[in-house]
Amino acid sequence: MNPLQHNDLLTTRRQLLSMAGTGVGTAALASLLNGDLAAGPVSDSQTHGAQTLGGLPDLPHLSPKIKNIIYLFQNGGPTHVDLFDHKPQLSKLHGQPIPAGFVDGKRFSTMTGNASGKLMLAPVEPFRQHGECGATVSGFMPHTAKIVDKLCFIKGMHTDQVNHAPAIQFLLSGSQIPGRPTLGAWLNYGLGNEAEDLPAFVVMTSISKGTSCGQIFYDFYWGSGFLPSRFQGVKFRSGGDPVLYLSNPKGVTRDMRRGWLDDLARLNQMKLDQHGDPEIATRIAQYEMGFKMQASVPELTDLSGESKQTLEMYGPDVTERGTFAHNCLLARRLVERGTRCVQLMHAGWDQHNSLTTELYNQCRDTDQSSAALVRDLEQRGLLEETLVVWGGEFGRTPFLQGDINNRPRWGRDHHPYAFTIWLAGGGIKPGLTYGASDELGINVAENGVHVHDLQATLLHLMGIDHERLTYRFQGRQFRLTDVHGDVVHAILS
Repeated sequence: MNPLQHNDLLTTRRQLLSMAGTGVGTAALASLLNGDLAAGPVSDSQTHGAQTLGGLPDLPHLSPKIKNIIYLFQNGGPTHVDLFDHKPQLSKLHGQPIPAGFVDGKRFSTMTGNASGKLMLAPVEPFRQHGECGATVSGFMPHTAKIVDKLCFIKGMHTDQVNHAPAIQFLLSGSQIPGRPTLGAWLNYGLGNEAEDLPAFVVMTSISKGTSCGQIFYDFYWGSGFLPSRFQGVKFRSGGDPVLYLSNPKGVTRDMRRGWLDDLARLNQMKLDQHGDPEIATRIAQYEMGFKMQASVPELTDLSGESKQTLEMYGPDVTERGTFAHNCLLARRLVERGTRCVQLMHAGWDQHNSLTTELYNQCRDTDQSSAALVRDLEQRGLLEETLVVWGGEFGRTPFLQGDINNRPRWGRDHHPYAFTIWLAGGGIKPGLTYGASDELGINVAENGVHVHDLQATLLHLMGIDHERLTYRFQGRQFRLTDVHGDVVHAILS
């Protein structure tokens, strides 16, 4: 029998289906390795003059307002009623039970259970109006208070989850269950990468020193879900090499590594041609990106070229790796170099019994550098093309968790029904407060913004119709906003 015919007879169904996808895998590989071969590179007018590597040929759907997103994600749930959402009625009702009707039928964490009868708690620090817009900010956030005219506060945010991990995953991926692509992964998949030597999606984590209320950073918070794994976020570490295996072992030169990677790429290409597995294409592309990052990341993380004025603006911790201030400065340097989405995650906001102690440290560690990032981007002409988002997965209860007579142990539980975030940058109306909670900060009173609405708005600013950016998986078309979400046009400039 002819050897080729004999080989065909031995081909399994799995092998046949794998080989049938070879053409798709090869096209994907071309888009990964060569911007000139990318399927339908978008035009200069669509990308503000920059060539995009990869991305979908029909994107962007509309004229983008921004090129980059920096998400300052505050893990644990910042207390809106102590930071940004001033409710004088809380001071008047301090120590009294919740008025009837505010929490009827609402679900809280098991630490609260039935909220009826819980005692109201006044804000820990006083609020004052700031800026020409008159936004109210508490004494916890003096630096943010100075830039309120650059910010858009959304005070009617609400979500569906009352526990940390599901609520964070819901806000970042549109699903409470791990396994869906996150915002940065969707942007990477849809729009591609503008930087040849840095990832399109970078993640950095930090936590306040000495905190007792930190949260775990799960990898699925920046995962690609069912998208090919090359779209997931690349985590920069706070110790050692920022990225694992960035440095060559002793005795290995850059030329030696280049030769090994070329040989390895040829072997992987042979397997890709045979099976068409997109994960093989991912492996080839990530090896190549890793090689390029050996040169780009050391330059990125070298702050010696930053002025003394810039470093002082970010605060005393800016040169200490692993701090929120250090990560904020790296975020600015990343978007300068073409990284599309930077996700900073800072844990420690879970003040169940530490409002009068650890909340001060938490704000001290984040307030100055958050405001500095906005100022720094503006000074460099980057704020018009970058959106900064500050906020957590939910807020904190306006009622007390703990003993009213034990002030050092005052706390607040998780609160999904109304909380505050702020936005700054391109496409957003500055100096605006949109939406409101009720007089106690418990429920949304007007212009509520659901998690899916926020997601739809962020994609819209990037030039994406959230209903059209989809990926087929397990027989249906999935999207970041699931089957929900409306763009909040009222906050757009």
